Amino acid sequence: MPPNPTTPLDNDFISESAMRRVLASLSLFTLIMTIPQVLTIWIGRRAAGVSLLSWSAYLISAVFWLWYGIRKRDRNIYLPCIGWITVDGAVILGVLFYG
Repeated sequence: MPPNPTTPLDNDFISESAMRRVLASLSLFTLIMTIPQVLTIWIGRRAAGVSLLSWSAYLISAVFWLWYGIRKRDRNIYLPCIGWITVDGAVILGVLFYG
């Protein structure tokens, strides 16, 4: 049975500005949570078990998201991508040097 057309769906459970703050916070949080991986590789000089293929896929994804975010002029997309490209690149270089 189709939904009642007179009953609007509640798409505004969270406001746009609140959603942007949550997304920005999560982007920062996930970047910070990745720093131990980078430190393990570069300070500990250990890259055993780190997948070059996986991190390369993450880097490629971040580059495309950066491109998309710039095209859309959406800072919530392209700013975190700059951080991810940096972190992904650091992990990839570490794997190449120490792996």
